[in-house]
Amino acid sequence: MRRYLPLLLIAFFVLIIVLAGSFFLPGYADQQNPDNVPHITVYTNLPVEPIAVLTQEYEKVQNIKVNVVSLADDALLARLKLEADNPRADIVIADRSLLEAARKSHCLAPSASEQTDMIAERFKNADNYWTGIWYDPIVFAANQDFLKTLPQSPAKWSDLVKDNKWRIGLTDFLAADAYANLLYTMAAVNGENQTLDYFKKIHPKVVQYAKFLATPVRMAGMGEVDIAIAVQSEAIRYCNDNFPIQIIYPEEGTAYLLTGAGLVKGTSHATDARQFIDWLLQDGAQVTLRINKFFFNPTNPESYLAKGIAAKNLRLFDTEVEITKEQQHRLMDRWVQTVRLGSK
Repeated sequence: MRRYLPLLLIAFFVLIIVLAGSFFLPGYADQQNPDNVPHITVYTNLPVEPIAVLTQEYEKVQNIKVNVVSLADDALLARLKLEADNPRADIVIADRSLLEAARKSHCLAPSASEQTDMIAERFKNADNYWTGIWYDPIVFAANQDFLKTLPQSPAKWSDLVKDNKWRIGLTDFLAADAYANLLYTMAAVNGENQTLDYFKKIHPKVVQYAKFLATPVRMAGMGEVDIAIAVQSEAIRYCNDNFPIQIIYPEEGTAYLLTGAGLVKGTSHATDARQFIDWLLQDGAQVTLRINKFFFNPTNPESYLAKGIAAKNLRLFDTEVEITKEQQHRLMDRWVQTVRLGSK
């Protein structure tokens, strides 16, 4: 018997190894090597939060990793130019002005699909170098108790400069691109002098030039101002939180900040990148934003969210804003000198 003992011990250890392997290995078999998982890289100048919720959701529904690199405007454009011969990014998600700057610097490649073809011409580059995925218009966010005191609710930009004692909330044009874009767009529509005259008339009524997009809306909801000139996304968020606010869309039209996506020229992941851009235009992405309290308007007219917006009589200014950085700085300087620092 003793001579068989070593063989029995070996057989016992082999059995233990086999049993252990059958228990543990199936779990590892389902795991992929991170190096083998497809991936794309996104450069963006947007706040991290909305991009993060989108990429996390996309990673759930698609077997792909999305790396996000957040950069300031100048740094993003400089990075694209520096990497032109060997691009590390696959997609740029940014506002219209940066996408146009990237296109003019030959950093983007044209890309079209059935999804991008649905988007209205005003929301995309004519040669398909970038496509708008959502936009955020400027609206009036009025305190409901204030509106009850009026014979008629304000409906036009001109109503804000009438001879009255309305208290107005506004974010500083220097503090946020969405508000700076309002200044640039109105100057393109009405001319610089007329636009600056308009804001001169509003200036004495402005309770505070806020530093953040949400502040004027909060002030309207708290009754600290009567009406706020605000981005729609923040106005909807406060309405959903049961603040007594009514959103009014200016009859003459309004400015909007457009966010879009462009394919980086020379990317080696073009197919995966295009699929991500197409997904951003669909309901799954828009619902993800809404669930996480980002209330942007989709550019895709086939989105069920877009169909609801169409019933609200939202009119956008038709004028395309073609303004250089130098012109922007000059106009902003004029606003600071003639309006912001002016006496009330």
